[in-house]
Amino acid sequence: MAKKTTKRMPKRREEYTYHGHNIEQLQSMSMEELLPIMPSAARRKVLRGFTREEEDVRNKIVSGEGVRTHVRSMIILPEMVGKSVAIYSGKEFVNVEIPVEGVFHYFGEFALTRKKVSHGSAGIGATRSSKYVPLK
Repeated sequence: MAKKTTKRMPKRREEYTYHGHNIEQLQSMSMEELLPIMPSAARRKVLRGFTREEEDVRNKIVSGEGVRTHVRSMIILPEMVGKSVAIYSGKEFVNVEIPVEGVFHYFGEFALTRKKVSHGSAGIGATRSSKYVPLK
């Protein structure tokens, strides 16, 4: 089965900061220190506790193992930045290197479940102008 990789975002000229903290500062913070600067959905998920599957994925990512997961609802924490994860899109696993800009987003946002639709041109007889197109 062929693995797809997502396109990388262009490099930033300036250092990435989240609410005034750079990534090294975010990674050194404890979970209690991160809570006030998290978005509300991520904060609620952390306060209610991760599921067993989410804890397993988090531990595997932190330990550096290659991770393949179906858990699309996992929040990206600062300790996961730069690691590579294979996220299931419903059809195949998509290899994603977690970007700095992805902090406090969900895994599912990086492995899309639907393809982009690109429509072709209109068929013969579909429009009034196609009446005058030669058929060869």
